[in-house]
Formats: sequence, C-alpha cells, structure tokens
Amino acid sequence: MTETTLDWLTAHYRTVNAASAMDPPMPMAESRDLNEHWGDATAEPGGVDYLEVDAGGVPAMWAAPEGAADDRVLLCVHGGGFIAGSMYTHRKMFGHLARAAGVRALIAGYRLAPEHRHPAQVDDTTGAYAWLLEQGFRPDRLAVAGDSAGGGLAVQAMLHARDRGLPVAAGVMPLSPWFDLENGGETRTTNVRTDALFGGETPMNLDFLTWALLGEHGDPTDPSINVLYADLTGLPPMYIQAGGIEMILDDGLRLAALAEKAGVEVTVEIFEGEQHTWHMGAGRSPAADEAIRKLAAWVRPRLGLG
Repeated sequence: MTETTLDWLTAHYRTVNAASAMDPPMPMAESRDLNEHWGDATAEPGGVDYLEVDAGGVPAMWAAPEGAADDRVLLCVHGGGFIAGSMYTHRKMFGHLARAAGVRALIAGYRLAPEHRHPAQVDDTTGAYAWLLEQGFRPDRLAVAGDSAGGGLAVQAMLHARDRGLPVAAGVMPLSPWFDLENGGETRTTNVRTDALFGGETPMNLDFLTWALLGEHGDPTDPSINVLYADLTGLPPMYIQAGGIEMILDDGLRLAALAEKAGVEVTVEIFEGEQHTWHMGAGRSPAADEAIRKLAAWVRPRLGLG
C-alpha cells in the first residue's frame, strides 16, 4: 500500500481496536458509526452508478459500472464482525471490483448481531443469492465475493444453496475471511503484534463477536456458520486472498486446505505485509488495486468473459 493509505487504514484499525477495549463498552450505535468510516480509505471508482434495491426482503445495492455486462453479476457481502459494516461502507470497494471485472455487483445488506443472531446473516446472504437466480441470472454467470465476516458468509451462502437444492455459483472469492468462531489458528498468536485491527497492545476480544452472533448458548462449531466444520463437497472454484500480517490469516489457509481435500478447485494468495481487508484502499493503494485486478482476472473467465 502507499504510505498515506497504509497509515490511514492502520490508524483507523487502531481506533476501532481501542474502542473495543473501552470500559464501559462503547455503545453499539457509536461503534457502528465509527465503523462506517472504514470506507473513507477507498477512492470513488468513477463510472459506477449505485441503486438501492429490495433483494427479496434483503436490503441491497446495485453497483453498475458503465459498459458492464448485463447478464453477469457478483454478489458481494460486506465484513464488520457480524455486528457492523454495511453496503455503504463497502460500496466503493465493491464498485472497484465490479468495474475491474466488467460486471454489475449486488451488495447485500444483511441483518446485524446481536439484535439479529445466527442464522439471520446466513439466511439474508443466501436469500440475496436466491433472489438473483429468481431474476434470471444463470449460476454459471454469477460469482460471490465477501471480506472478513462476509468472506465466511460468501462460502456459507454456497453451502446453504447447495443444501437447498439450488445451483451454486461459478466461483466464490473470500477476502481476509473470518469464520473460526472458536478463534483458534496459529496466526492469532504469531501476528498479534502486526495486526492493527485485531492485535496490538490490547488485542480485540474476538470471543465477544462470537457471543454477539451466537448468544450465550450458541455452538461455535456449528457447521452452518463455521465452515471449518462443514462438508465443503460441491463448492464452486474458490480464490482466497489474505494479508500476511493479519491475525486471522490462518482462517483462509485452513479453508483452502479443507476445500482442496473436498475436491474443490482452490487458489490461495497471501499478500505479504498487508493488513486485514487491505482491499479497502482501492483506488489509492497499489496493493489493493493489484488484489482487485487479480480477483477480476480470476473471475472473468469463470463468468464466460474474455
């Protein structure tokens, strides 16, 4: 990333990290307002129109680049630890991806925890996918992308679609995915000093996010939300990107290993020196722009585009 963008994103992550450690806790509404500034790192993609839409009961937003193919689409799922983030925080970043791929993107705005606990988030994401199929989009011309918690939801949408007898998409792209609700993995320890969002001097209590999503008696090993315990057979080709200095790097690596074992075609790429969801620097950060170019190059042929 450029120094300016890296400094801004790192500073924002450290602000969010510090807010998570406040005692008494920051009110949820204030925390969400703070998270809405996540998208400030992203430049406007230019040449992209936005239109809010009801996607079968799920609030969503179309990102429509000028000259985009009308019959291909990306379903995009925002991150935010299941408790924050929105289609507005990620509007510009997914707009960059849509423009690079030359297709429209539907950015889903799923219900947030703890007001709405699992399976609301999976239901909304899967519902948005089913709505796209109902609109006449062919599954072989549809791909799914998501970052952080949205990366796990992107994979879960394909698992739930499969289990409901729906055709799966042509590809799925988890970006810095988080889905291990037990919060294990080696890099949660080895990268604690380098991860500006989850780590540092006062590491974020990821168990709080698990509680917010599942409640007191929820099961963090439930395969309907933790893909590490799911049967991944039949998933579409997968392209995982993760930052080399983020604590949840191991989530992506373990997903790749399990998917390959299940016979899924998997590409995994680690961007050394990058923070969690560095893609939010799109339009200002060479590393973010490179990641988006690679995503577009991977997905276009899977959607039947040259």
